[in-house]
Amino acid sequence: MNDVVINMDEKNTLAMKLLHYFITEKGYTPIILQGADDEIWLENLDEDYKIVRIVMNYIHNEEQYKFDVFKTKRILKKIKAKTLSFKLNTLSIFLDLGSSVDLEEGKTKEVTPIELKEDKDLQKNKVLKENYPDLPKKTKYSEDGVELFMKITNDINKHNISDQEKTNRVFSPKKPVVTYALIILCVLAYFVPLLLGKENAILNQFAVYGPFIKMGQYYRLLTGAFLHGNILHLFFNMYALWIIGIQLESFIGKWRFLVVYLFSAITASLMSILIHPSTASIGASGAIFGLLGALVYFGYHYRIYLGNVIRSQIIPIIVLNLLLGFLMTGVDNAAHIGGLIGGVLIMIGVGVPYKSSSFEKINGKVVSLLYLAFLIFMVFFFKG
Repeated sequence: MNDVVINMDEKNTLAMKLLHYFITEKGYTPIILQGADDEIWLENLDEDYKIVRIVMNYIHNEEQYKFDVFKTKRILKKIKAKTLSFKLNTLSIFLDLGSSVDLEEGKTKEVTPIELKEDKDLQKNKVLKENYPDLPKKTKYSEDGVELFMKITNDINKHNISDQEKTNRVFSPKKPVVTYALIILCVLAYFVPLLLGKENAILNQFAVYGPFIKMGQYYRLLTGAFLHGNILHLFFNMYALWIIGIQLESFIGKWRFLVVYLFSAITASLMSILIHPSTASIGASGAIFGLLGALVYFGYHYRIYLGNVIRSQIIPIIVLNLLLGFLMTGVDNAAHIGGLIGGVLIMIGVGVPYKSSSFEKINGKVVSLLYLAFLIFMVFFFKG
């Protein structure tokens, strides 16, 4: 059995300390890249510097540095496409530069290059002091050499295992009880009155209709989302609800999903009344657009896993259906837009599992209530 030689010189030790700090303290995630030898790319899209590069290979002249700048831009372009990002502020940390290299030539609005040679530089560097003031304190260890390597490696492994367990909990398949219940309610709301010959009476009593809602029949704001005009209307909406609902409910959980659906249904109804005050409206599509909006927001937080799906499938579906709604008669596009906005806002309020901060969720709840209050005011009190 051969012994493993661990090279813990000053450069490698500094790299390990930085890696430990950014992963375990700041929640950065390593990015696996091809063609990026002797450098580590880390990502945390919630930080000011969304990308951190730790470059360990020796760059001894301007030509090598120019190639590194070119390569960095190319890789960032790929990451932007994958993460639905327009700008990725990047911190490039160089640990082995030649004396003739001028870092300022590679500085852009998006990429900030800095050089670190020893532990003392962690305290002296202006960029690190402004953005990561706790870095010097968090990178002080009583261990050194192999003991330090083992500690840092174990800590990073524990952190990565914990993150993977959280991700597995979010993406593991779960039984979509609420989605099935909503579909059953919509199906019963269509077929039971039809079999009893009372479909017109049900529509007259429970459809979204502004004049009656303003007279006090507020329940219509919600009940209209469970009614459908014909079998095709029911089929297409239930198919969409099944496809989207089973995914989103599995991702965010039952109660979050139910809150998103009901809030989106209400805001869809209010927007419908605001734009078409004297026209009756029925259907689950406004609430379904809310689910689509919530799915986009969820996917933005988990865009490492869902970025391509959101960009290539979900967003085009939303845009295409909104465009069709403007072109086709008999489609309540106002409800679609109202539900879509409501779904995004309330998703911020209920929070994305393991991603949303308390501050973010509070802001989401406040903005959701303001949006709801605005629609209520415009529907019931505005006399323009």
